[in-house]
Amino acid sequence: MNLSEIQDIVNKFTKDKNMNSNVNVRMIDLTSEVGELSKEVLKGTNYGSKQFEKTEEWNSEIGDVLFSLICIANETDTNLEDCLNFVLDKYEKRFVSKGDFGSGR
Repeated sequence: MNLSEIQDIVNKFTKDKNMNSNVNVRMIDLTSEVGELSKEVLKGTNYGSKQFEKTEEWNSEIGDVLFSLICIANETDTNLEDCLNFVLDKYEKRFVSKGDFGSGR
């Protein structure tokens, strides 16, 4: 399955379940879900005192973040495959020219 197919599946799901929203609400959802994922990192590292281990809720929280991001892409008519290809190309060029992936000068 490619990203375009995944976007289609999520689009159909949100339409079938009448979950359509607007980008403003979806951005708040995404921010909230990233916060919940961050909490799982804290739990999985015992608040930074050990190496990360996946928590029981890790996969669910990653899924929530991904779902929210896909909804934002769908609601803004953004092709995620194009976005990913663009950023991979950007990082490749940055690495070739600077020897690392950082955006700093």
